[in-house]
Amino acid sequence: MTTISDATVPWPSFGNRFADFPPAFYTRLQPTPLPAPYLIGFSDAAAATIGMDRSMTGDPAFLEVFTGNRIADGSLPLAAVYSGHQFGVWAGQLGDGRAISLGDVPAADGQGRIELQLKGAGQTPYSRMGDGRAVLRSSIREFLCSEAMAALGIPTTRALAVTGSDQRVMRETAETASVVTRMAPSFIRFGSFEHWYYNQRFDELKVLADAVLEQFYPELLAQENPYKALLTEVTRRTAELMAQWQAVGFMHGVMNTDNMSILGLTLDYGPFGFMEAFDARHICNHTDQQGRYSYQMQPRIGQWNCFALGQAMLPLVGSVEDTEAALAGYEAVFEAKQDELLHAKLGLKTSQPDDGKLIDAMFAILQNSHVDFTLFFRRLGELQIDNPAADEPLRDLIIDRPAFDAWAVQYRQRLRAENSDDASRRLAMHAVNPKYVLRNYLAQVAIDRAQRKDFSEVEKLQAILSRPFDEQPEHDKYADLPPDWASHLEVSCSS
Repeated sequence: MTTISDATVPWPSFGNRFADFPPAFYTRLQPTPLPAPYLIGFSDAAAATIGMDRSMTGDPAFLEVFTGNRIADGSLPLAAVYSGHQFGVWAGQLGDGRAISLGDVPAADGQGRIELQLKGAGQTPYSRMGDGRAVLRSSIREFLCSEAMAALGIPTTRALAVTGSDQRVMRETAETASVVTRMAPSFIRFGSFEHWYYNQRFDELKVLADAVLEQFYPELLAQENPYKALLTEVTRRTAELMAQWQAVGFMHGVMNTDNMSILGLTLDYGPFGFMEAFDARHICNHTDQQGRYSYQMQPRIGQWNCFALGQAMLPLVGSVEDTEAALAGYEAVFEAKQDELLHAKLGLKTSQPDDGKLIDAMFAILQNSHVDFTLFFRRLGELQIDNPAADEPLRDLIIDRPAFDAWAVQYRQRLRAENSDDASRRLAMHAVNPKYVLRNYLAQVAIDRAQRKDFSEVEKLQAILSRPFDEQPEHDKYADLPPDWASHLEVSCSS
């Protein structure tokens, strides 16, 4: 492959810290080119984090590099090995089966480096029986949701761009190939630690942990037991992330340990979904027949995954007691973060002893009436303490209106108790309760048009989702209840 030495615009300086690991950690290889690539989507916000901008897409080298057809100067493409528990069962060796790391570039703010990875760049030694490709629909979904989650303020990997080609790949039917360029300080996973533990290669386990500490958690190196401190911090970040997911109704769909970030980021967007008609037992992944990764299970599975990481780190932490101590804070951290987020969503500035009852009663109404999650909280921000007649748009979402009316009386009393002001509360609630989320049907409309080579809806939807808390009245329809046909949409692990 050629390099980009002849590029017409300045490119960031590539390196590859992961290539400094011993050879057992990865396989060096080249992406498999795709013919005649074209640009489908580009994130200005993600690009800005590495000092790039949209003008670079005009350079022919851009499409070639971010489809895997050319190699950037200094890039050392590789695929990493890891293992993991999938649906609670040990799956053994996995690895980057369709993702190839191009390397890392300096962050624009001078704080570290950002790894760029091509998802869908061709087969690797870890592809098992897969073709190493990603299809247009899954790439668009990951591109849009990565950036939507970032705009919601939730820790996540980012997506720089998505490119496509007319080359066909087989899934349930023939589809066109696509590549999404995703970004993160690191893509190291819980399963990266499990790989070395279950293979009883504790020297490599230590190499991995030491590198993670030095590169991403240097402040922990001064602790008496840095490995215990690392496990404690990852557990804390994971617990907070689960609370953030729950607060916006986000469902990951496949929370295997190989899909859990050691940095506490939302990682690997596959069969995800945002809650619409509320059902705590909702399963967004059609493959998950047992509901292991349902909405209500996510916090518990987050904790289970931390325990799996703790097991893998036991040889480093040194004792079962210290490992358990590192993990022990999960529930308290999750509950505190969830409480903080729910109070903010309800516009409550203080915490009172009976708030739990008020919140539980609210969720009972959401459950019994299957109220649209996003619209409920957004319209709740419009509630006026002394004008119940203004509740009608909110009441329209609810089947059991007497139950809501009774709850609203208690809610108003609670607001009066802290001298809440309608105008300031509305501003505060609208700043945390999004008007726009990536509903499955919105993504599907963008995908359908993209399959006809019309990428305008991808760009429009990304722009709307980049400002999820703003009113954007010209785009009100993107905040509507999903149409009837959307109830038939399903996503699975093949998505």
